[in-house]
Amino acid sequence: MAPYDDWNAIDEEEDEELQDYSYLEGKRDVILFCIDCSESMQELREDPNYEDTKTCHLFAALEAAVQIQKKKVIVGPNDSVGIMLFNTTRKTATTRIQSELKKNTFAYQPISPLGAPTIQELIRLLDDAREDPETLRKAFPPLQGKRVPMGDVFTSCNWVLRDGAPKTATKRVFLITDEDNPHSGPGSQQLITSARTTLIDLTQAGVTVEPFFISTPDNPFDVTKFYSSVLLPTNLADDDEDVDPSDPSVLPESISISRIEDLLAQMRFHEVPKRAHYSVPFKLGEGLTIGVKGYGLVTEQKKGSYKYFVDLGDRMEVATSRTVYVDEAREAEVEKTKILYGTSLGETVAVEDDEDEDDSRIEGMIREVPIGKRPFYTAEDIRSFRTMNLEPGIKLLGFKDRSELAFEDNIRHSHFIYPDEMTYSGSKRTFSALIKSLVKKKKIGLVLSLTRRNATPVFCALLPQEEKADEAGWTDPAGFHLIPLPFADDIRAATVTKAVRASDSLKDAARAWIDKLSVKNGAYPPDSYPNPALAYHNAQLEASAFREEFDPDSFEDLTLPKIEMIHKRAGALMKTWKVALAHEEAADIVDIPEKVAGTKRKAEVSVDEAEIRSMYESSSLGKMRVDQLKDFLRSKSQPVSGKKAELLERVATWFDEHA
Repeated sequence: MAPYDDWNAIDEEEDEELQDYSYLEGKRDVILFCIDCSESMQELREDPNYEDTKTCHLFAALEAAVQIQKKKVIVGPNDSVGIMLFNTTRKTATTRIQSELKKNTFAYQPISPLGAPTIQELIRLLDDAREDPETLRKAFPPLQGKRVPMGDVFTSCNWVLRDGAPKTATKRVFLITDEDNPHSGPGSQQLITSARTTLIDLTQAGVTVEPFFISTPDNPFDVTKFYSSVLLPTNLADDDEDVDPSDPSVLPESISISRIEDLLAQMRFHEVPKRAHYSVPFKLGEGLTIGVKGYGLVTEQKKGSYKYFVDLGDRMEVATSRTVYVDEAREAEVEKTKILYGTSLGETVAVEDDEDEDDSRIEGMIREVPIGKRPFYTAEDIRSFRTMNLEPGIKLLGFKDRSELAFEDNIRHSHFIYPDEMTYSGSKRTFSALIKSLVKKKKIGLVLSLTRRNATPVFCALLPQEEKADEAGWTDPAGFHLIPLPFADDIRAATVTKAVRASDSLKDAARAWIDKLSVKNGAYPPDSYPNPALAYHNAQLEASAFREEFDPDSFEDLTLPKIEMIHKRAGALMKTWKVALAHEEAADIVDIPEKVAGTKRKAEVSVDEAEIRSMYESSSLGKMRVDQLKDFLRSKSQPVSGKKAELLERVATWFDEHA
């Protein structure tokens, strides 16, 4: 019989028909830049990138928005972006959207699909502002002596997104401000309550607020003054639990920008939305189910798919494609619901004159196919083979010690699951209790996971993760890592050879220069280092979209090592290490280990007597392997020596005598 992987492999067109693509719905992304235009945001200061040039925080925020928009034109043409400004007195002609916005808030770019003309308009404004620093102040006059209540800001954001964002899109607000206490005067508590209430309304509408707080040495940003009481916590604490507002562990994800030039880098890091790959029920036991969402931790960057265009003379239009099945004999289109799927397995030498006719009979759950006929299956049959008639979900099977999860069990990327309170009320509380219990007892969960309707169920380990913050300020949320477990033949036993070890003095010399070149903040942020080949491709497309001349020399590959900095930091230490290496006696020893081929872990190969008897009666004993034949003969106290033909004869003789 063909390997399972070969049987499961289907053509690309068939895959489109069988796969369930419902999880791809809502993949469009909508970002609304909500930027503060107050006096402090427009205060002029020296530009770190240009000599004799003034800039401001508002300019940096708008420039970061332009860069995000230019990138999304290429990698996310179906996405939408808008810009809303607050704490400005600018007024525009009354429109349906503007008439509903709160006072002193202004939608500079309403939510709309990305296009080069809209972005070029903002680019021209920034070019003028670089020549004349007062341009932005004239375009967006700051509100004097007071501030817009943050409740009104969130309400305006809700209205802008309501009127312009698709319902199934991922909606986010990038809040950019340098004011840590916008309501410090009388009635501040009432304004705080109003801001939190309107933010909850915004969140319930499916909108996520990602704040970017600008902090400077002269004006450090303190989130505990206002925003810790307004922004919603991201930990697993229940709403009715008492939490300390000053505790940073319960604050939402917020980025405190100490250098304004880092704003774009942080926005790029958060540009990709945290989209759930699936939302399924998590069955903990009979009658106890909670809701969870699964997130991918690793995503491959790819070039965008190409589209077909039709030249209509005066314009180019996108051509939509569809798959059509045609009956060659009748030369007529066939409905997709009538398509059946066959396989070469089971094909016989018999002549199939009337193959078109379905002579199969269904009795109960068994379909009988006459001899000489090829079996056919519907799309639902194929799906049932894959899913084993299971519905999407995660089922808890039991628990094991955490020490039993080996490093080599990680053969595929894990998913991160988080509670989904919208599908099952109480999911957050139950999920949190399960994490705390497993962490305390040092246990992991074993589950059966089926994440999509057309996927294959797999056994997974459920590894708990507590919420924790590292020294760099990043917070790892509480949740479970869903780790697919390998089958027996997924793991090979590698030969481990111990080679000659370096002396402690040589290790210390190497450690000295390695410590000088350690990654900033002790962690590698992959989002800060884009794929150079893909980035180069996108840069060319971006230049073409904006009618700009592409300069290959201006492209910067962020993955290239900074040679000069490396020599400056660790050059002397490297030379010291090389001298020590030259005097190391162990370095001159060449030890070539013996080549030993890796061996596969043997899967279970035993065959029961009933199956062997069936093969004997159908004269197909020759399909059995030698080890299976020996196991059977050994169980019957028969000799196991000799070649395969002799073993087959002994098995047949035994069945003849015990018929």
